[in-house]
Amino acid sequence: MKKIFEFVGIGTLGLLLLSTLGVSRAAAQDPILTPIIVNAVRPKPSGLVKFEGYVMHANSGQVTVRAKGNDMGVQSFALSEQASAKMQQIIDKGGYQYGDKITVYYDPTSLKAIKFKGKPSRPL
Repeated sequence: MKKIFEFVGIGTLGLLLLSTLGVSRAAAQDPILTPIIVNAVRPKPSGLVKFEGYVMHANSGQVTVRAKGNDMGVQSFALSEQASAKMQQIIDKGGYQYGDKITVYYDPTSLKAIKFKGKPSRPL
């Protein structure tokens, strides 16, 4: 009788072991097959970006500005027609000198200066 219980016990353990190895993976471990769409953060299409700094060079076609907090940050901006006309008026009065404070409002896609603010220093 003991032999039968041992045989049934070993058989039951074998079936349990075989059933655990034969089971498919859990569904939560499968990779996601449907694409997940995440909305990307997009800049405002009509917004202008502000760049504050000090004039390095300015003429009627472009202005080169050194960043206010970062001496290594230098950026050149082409001037729009309205900004170019305003710059020409400033140049006629003496223009910007090296180190004058300026704030440039530009279009981030084309890096074109739409307008700028800043008081030019007295001409030399």
